[in-house]
Amino acid sequence: MNRYMTLGLALLTGVAIGAAAVQTLNAQAKPPVYSISEIEMTNPDAYVKEYVPKALALIRENGGRILVAGGKTTVLDGDPPKARVGMQVWDSIEKYQAYRNSAAYKELRMTGDKYAKFRTFVVEGVSN
Repeated sequence: MNRYMTLGLALLTGVAIGAAAVQTLNAQAKPPVYSISEIEMTNPDAYVKEYVPKALALIRENGGRILVAGGKTTVLDGDPPKARVGMQVWDSIEKYQAYRNSAAYKELRMTGDKYAKFRTFVVEGVSN
């Protein structure tokens, strides 16, 4: 009987430690970050040909996921955007900042700036 009590106590202790670990990991989860851009193309052909494919690949390589890439916009309230709209989601602000601070991004952005004007901001999402 003593053996069963020891086994039961060990089992309960393991469950308690596991529950505490899961709780700690969930508390540390960071909310996603959404990057939203309005892109006013000054040279649409060159922008689409020289910048867009490389930019999309670089975003994906750095862990970003593209949600919107200039799709059809339907206005519900207010004025429509005057430019192309893009949206990405990133796991954290740190990952997004690392992407934006990378040499590859800075070099590619020089190409993008030749063909477009950008207005970009990030919005913190909610943790689920």
